[in-house]
Amino acid sequence: MPSKAATIATSLVGVLALGLSACTSGSAGDSSAATAAPAGGLNLADVCPATVVVQTDWNPEAEHGHLYELVGPNPTIDTTKKAVTGDLMAAGKPTGVKIEVRAGGPAIAHQLVATTMYTDKDIMLGYVTTDVGMRNSGKFPMKAVFAEAEKSPMMIFWDPATYPEATDLKGLGKAMADTGGVVRYPLNATYMEYLTSAGILPEQVIDSSYKGDPAPFVAAKGKDAQQGFATSEPYIYQNEIAAWGKPVAYQLIHDTGYPIYPQAMSIRSGEEDSYRDCLKKLVPVLQQGTVDYMTDAQSTNELILQLVKEYNNGWVYTQGVADFAVEQMTALGVMANGPSGYVGEMTAERMQRIIDIETPIFTEQNADIKPGLVPADMFTNEYMDKSIKL
Repeated sequence: MPSKAATIATSLVGVLALGLSACTSGSAGDSSAATAAPAGGLNLADVCPATVVVQTDWNPEAEHGHLYELVGPNPTIDTTKKAVTGDLMAAGKPTGVKIEVRAGGPAIAHQLVATTMYTDKDIMLGYVTTDVGMRNSGKFPMKAVFAEAEKSPMMIFWDPATYPEATDLKGLGKAMADTGGVVRYPLNATYMEYLTSAGILPEQVIDSSYKGDPAPFVAAKGKDAQQGFATSEPYIYQNEIAAWGKPVAYQLIHDTGYPIYPQAMSIRSGEEDSYRDCLKKLVPVLQQGTVDYMTDAQSTNELILQLVKEYNNGWVYTQGVADFAVEQMTALGVMANGPSGYVGEMTAERMQRIIDIETPIFTEQNADIKPGLVPADMFTNEYMDKSIKL
């Protein structure tokens, strides 16, 4: 996830002491090893690329567990490219192709995933959040084929001791207007335009200076609020930032009426026909990966933690945060079935809601939106198996 407590990572003291055995490291050249043939399982070799390359938008973390779940045993870890490659597994068996999961964020110089995908056509699928995809739909059109998360875990958090009567962001905004506190968020975060235009937060309390550093929040001693992710910061601030060391209160941006699909698995729009036969077989595998990870995340989290250690780029991610993330994804409905009861579903109504919210915002910003954009431009449920559910 972009801007995800990047400086928190470098501010925390300590190193990961990991006794991991989920996979072994290797050089980039090891990825040329022969792909294991399907042994009575699903065969993707006749319809999919020899290596299905997936571009994520941040460092390895539990929110990406559904992808790392699909990486087979003894994968190759490329510490230069920040990528892991192994047999693409389905139902515990190789599918005849490999999967390469690439880290995003600093690994791609903080470029948009869509920009990276249009530069590197070897990438088949990438994480594209709905509002980001819409903003760039003119120049870099992307189409979501699977939404592994039903809700975005993005939140605003605050000190419940300072603002005991604030139960949501609207109440927080009213209270902060009196105290002079501010809500820190990163510049160009579109959701803030929504929160202010919808009257949820007054403009006088917003501050676009957030860069991931916990120090301003701690220094404010509860007066200020801050952007974060409900799958990480509540645990980090209480357990890993000694200068704070207590609970925070929060509300998901999703629950204010901003229903983006976060990190939806997307293809370049113009290539849907060429990937159609692959997607018919592959998307159900992605769906099942979410179910399997949320059922038992332990071994996949071991791989995630090993990747964090070996990539060694300043990102700190602990076992405690990983375990907390899995618990929160269930408790908050971040990972949940869609309205029709299967995992990964997207709806035209929800996409239209985002179009309605964002069109005036992006028009004012002169963003590169596709003329006449409609929900069908942004997603399809065509390839999903409706029997796969959490």
